[in-house]
Amino acid sequence: MTTTTIILIIVAVLAVGLIVIYNGLITTRNRVDEAWNDIKIQLKRRFELIPDLMKTVQAAIKLDEKLLTEITKLRSQAADMDSKDAGPAERADVEGQLNGLMGQLKIQVEAYPDIKSHGEISQFMTELTDTQDKIMAAQRFYNGMVRDFNTKIQVFPTNMFALMLGFKAYEFFEVTEAEQMKSDIKLDV
Repeated sequence: MTTTTIILIIVAVLAVGLIVIYNGLITTRNRVDEAWNDIKIQLKRRFELIPDLMKTVQAAIKLDEKLLTEITKLRSQAADMDSKDAGPAERADVEGQLNGLMGQLKIQVEAYPDIKSHGEISQFMTELTDTQDKIMAAQRFYNGMVRDFNTKIQVFPTNMFALMLGFKAYEFFEVTEAEQMKSDIKLDV
């Protein structure tokens, strides 16, 4: 074998390796983006559900005005983040606070025994709980994809190519329990 042939074989092997690594990174990055869009879809579903739920509940019982104002404010902030295409870290704080307030709304609704007989409210609460479960499932899937992608760009030899090709780590979407409980709202039930 000549030196030229050996060099060509080495270059070909490196090129194939680079192509395989690049395609793997692109595939994983696309899965992360898809998972993030799944979260955004579920959050949008919840945003659309909240006003109808609040109107229906407010018609049936007297709700704490501070709670309604705070939910509306946080819902607007979250909607603004959609238009700004905010990332997971920025959304996590607002989402955590909104989750906590929606929990307070649920507690307030449950404080009225007659409310359970109101089918529309019961349906909205079930839908809200279902949506929250879907958001958490989408969050787990997204974080799993982020973990896989971030691991790929940190291990050798992929990390060398990822750095050269400009791949950057994604942020996890984490809404901690403490963030969910952040709220100065005191219920007057």
